[in-house]
Amino acid sequence: MSMSKPIEVAVIGAGMGGLAVAAMLSRIGCKVDIYEQAHQLARIGAGIQQSPNATVVLRELGLESWLRKKAFYPHFGVSKDWDTGAITNVLPMGEAIESRYGAPFLLMHRGDLHEGILSAVPEGILHLNKKLVGIEPNGGRPKADFADGTVIEADLIIGADGVHSKTQEILFGKTDPVFSGRVAYRTTFPASLMGELQIADRTKWWGPDKHIVIYYTTREKSEVYFVTSLVEEGFSIESWSTQGDVNMLRDHYAGFHPEVQAVLKACPSVHKWALVDRQPLASWSTGSVALLGDACHPMTPYMAQGAATAIEDAAVLSRCIQQVDRDGISEALKLYEAVRKPRTSAIQKTAAENTWMKNKTDADWVYGHNAWTEPLVAAADPLVSSA
Repeated sequence: MSMSKPIEVAVIGAGMGGLAVAAMLSRIGCKVDIYEQAHQLARIGAGIQQSPNATVVLRELGLESWLRKKAFYPHFGVSKDWDTGAITNVLPMGEAIESRYGAPFLLMHRGDLHEGILSAVPEGILHLNKKLVGIEPNGGRPKADFADGTVIEADLIIGADGVHSKTQEILFGKTDPVFSGRVAYRTTFPASLMGELQIADRTKWWGPDKHIVIYYTTREKSEVYFVTSLVEEGFSIESWSTQGDVNMLRDHYAGFHPEVQAVLKACPSVHKWALVDRQPLASWSTGSVALLGDACHPMTPYMAQGAATAIEDAAVLSRCIQQVDRDGISEALKLYEAVRKPRTSAIQKTAAENTWMKNKTDADWVYGHNAWTEPLVAAADPLVSSA
């Protein structure tokens, strides 16, 4: 940016992607405000995987040391048959994956990651209880209206407001995410509730019509997380906080390996949500309003890349904006989309197939990606270019 007056940016949504892009744009001199509809930021009981393509981005925000102190550093990831426990694939992690890709693979509580990225955001720019109701994207600087009567305008508005993005609906019309027909149960709980049981670093147990992923979320292995995927008739609520029936969950996994059943027996409660995704959008921006993360490329969680790709988006978007002044914002947004869409579309497609890492898998095109050094030109399909 060459102008003396900084570019003013409004970020809609304070999730991982929204906070990350706010932090990155602030670091290059933009004046950023974040508008979040929640009354408070809640610590939801969920784990999250941050693969090297995400941690290499977060490193530039100065978060690597802090995250290493919080997170579990797995030495391997294993795929196993649901009943016999036979190993079908092993992914070396720890020092092996860090040496290969130049950044660590970390497992942590989602709340810890959110807290970490929030710490990189300047104080005073987060505004809570701001529910978006309207955007005027054209005719000078875009404007946004909120349910409490607040009206703001900015040089750039970024919709990082999730899978049910109001920004996306306003710009391109309402298109409901597609329910996959599957439901996920998940929870975190104290590892002490498992007694003497020690689980593997990170294991995905593959059944014929369901799976479960289990791992530790803290450096000292004091907390366990699991997430499932299964068919459950009559449930289609997409929510982070719907209460699930833990006894029903245990029934779903009757017959699974004793280690799985022991973990499910130890957990005191669960939440569940419907798994949804969306076909790649035709466009991610209108004028000086753009989408980011789940707002433009929601995906099933089977590759653990939802937050990672949003964080990647943030890095590339900040790089594109850094090259321009106000008059170049719309063109910068088109470049951002051209760079990012092939990769996120490929990950959406691969995630939906739910075969990632079941058997020997080439992970280089996902984990070896660096959004800070990615060429700022229209990208090729990574699945084609890596073949």
